[in-house]
Amino acid sequence: MDALNTKIPTVLSAEELADKVFKRAAKISKNGSDALDTRKKTALARVTAAGDVASATLYGYVQKFPRIEKSEDFFPELVDVIVGIDRYKKALGALNWAAGRADMLKNQALGEIRRTKDPGRIEAVRKGFYGRLGSYMEQVAPDLLFLQEAKNKFRQLPYIDPGVPTAVIAGFPNVGKSSLVTYISTADPQIAPYPFTTKGITVGHIEDGWRKYQIVDTPGLLDRDFEERNDIEKQAVLALRYLTDVMVFMLDPSETCGYEMGRQERLLANITANFPSVPMVVVESKKDVLDRGNGTERLRRHRGGMEEFRDSSSRGSARCPSGARGRAGGEAALDGARSRPATR
Repeated sequence: MDALNTKIPTVLSAEELADKVFKRAAKISKNGSDALDTRKKTALARVTAAGDVASATLYGYVQKFPRIEKSEDFFPELVDVIVGIDRYKKALGALNWAAGRADMLKNQALGEIRRTKDPGRIEAVRKGFYGRLGSYMEQVAPDLLFLQEAKNKFRQLPYIDPGVPTAVIAGFPNVGKSSLVTYISTADPQIAPYPFTTKGITVGHIEDGWRKYQIVDTPGLLDRDFEERNDIEKQAVLALRYLTDVMVFMLDPSETCGYEMGRQERLLANITANFPSVPMVVVESKKDVLDRGNGTERLRRHRGGMEEFRDSSSRGSARCPSGARGRAGGEAALDGARSRPATR
C-alpha cells in the first residue's frame, strides 16, 4: 500500500500540542487606537492564532495518515493485526472532531470579543476560550498517543510491490530461512540460534537482468490455528495468504531447529492443503547432500550449498517433491506468477 510509504508527521502529545498552541498565541501583540482597542485587537489575534494552530495541526494529522479500510488484502489485514483498524479509525475520527470543535469555539469567542466593550469581559472570554480549547486537546490525548505509536509501527512495515512476483520462505524457526534469504537476495535479516530469529517480515530482491523478484522472509510458523498465534506468527500467515506467487518451504532433517521431522512434515502437509494453488519448492537445510529418495533439494551446511541453491533457482532447476504443484524451480514458478492476474 503506497499510502503507508508517504511521509506521516510526528504526532505531538496533548501536552506538547497545547504548549505549541498557547506559546504561539502568547507572542502576539497588536496596537490599537486606544487601550480598549489595543486589548480587543490583541485578544482577537491571540484567539485566532490559538484556534487556527490547534485545528490545522489536528486536521493535518487526519489528512496525512493513510485511509485504511478492512479488506481481504495483505496491508489492511497486517495493519489490523499490529494496530487495529477500528481503533485507528476511531482515533482519526476523534482528532477530526476536536479540530472541528476548535474552529467552532474560536468563532464563538471572536464574536463575543467583537461585541463587548468591557475590558474585563474581553479577558474573560479569551481565558475561557483557552480553557475549553485545552480541554478538547486533553480529551484526544489517548488518540494522539495511539497515532504516534501507529506511525512508528507503519515505519517498520516493509514495502511490498504488488506488481513484482513474490516468493515466500516458510518453515519452522531456526531451519535456515534467514540464511537462505541472506545468500540469495539483498535482505539482511538477523541470524541467531534461538527461536523466532526473524522478528517480522523482511523483503529482499533478486535481480536477473531486466527481471526482478521479491523474496519475503517470514517469522517462524508454528503448527497451530491462526487464532492461537501471536502477532509475529500472524504476520507470517498473512504473508503466505496474500503475497505468495511461489513458496519455498524449508525442512531441517538434523532437527537441530528444535522440531522433529514428523512435526515439520505435518506443517508442510497442512500448508500444502491450505494453499493448493501456490507452486511449492521444498528444500532441506543443515545437511550434506544425501538423497533420501523424496526429490527435495538439499542445502549443505557449508556456504556452497546456499550458493548452489541460488544458482539452481536462477536456472529454474530446483526440484519439487512428488505431488507438488506448479513448475519446479523458483524462477520458473515466479515467471508463471508474473502472467497471472494480481489477487492482492
